[in-house]
Amino acid sequence: MLIAIIIISVVGTLLHFTYEFSHHNKIMALFAAVNESTWEHIKIALTPTLLYSLYDGFCYGTNPNYFFAKVLSLLTIILVIPLIFYSYTSLTKKPILVIDILSFYITIALSQLVFYAILKMPALPFTINYIGAVGTFIIFGIYMTATLFPVKNFLFKDPLTKEYGIKAHEIYDKQKKHK
Repeated sequence: MLIAIIIISVVGTLLHFTYEFSHHNKIMALFAAVNESTWEHIKIALTPTLLYSLYDGFCYGTNPNYFFAKVLSLLTIILVIPLIFYSYTSLTKKPILVIDILSFYITIALSQLVFYAILKMPALPFTINYIGAVGTFIIFGIYMTATLFPVKNFLFKDPLTKEYGIKAHEIYDKQKKHK
């Protein structure tokens, strides 16, 4: 579990900068942060978690609770990052970088704790795990399209440009060039 947390954390951290380093490669936009919205920070935790599924699926895929554990670990990321961010910023009235960074790592650790705890539970009914499998694929589908077609709500809004998705990054680049 500790190795998973470290690998997911390192890859997620690198994904914060990968879109910029890739010279705005549209394929990288699917996996890396393209702006500073809450969604993009969720995405850079989901990407390495989903990639790590290639490994943990090989190791634990025969566990009858695997897909339920996977979907709950993904939902943990989707819920905890905004919960921490919007909770503390409602008190501070502004984001604090150190808290944002710590919350990212805490969320990844919590996600992996949930995953391994469910794997160790007695076998859950097939229908629960089937729902987990379907939920995992639904999350993956939403994840793959949300940057290209962002929902116009607070989770997807870049606080720097007040825009959404890749367009927010394009505006940010233009603002940087004019300074």
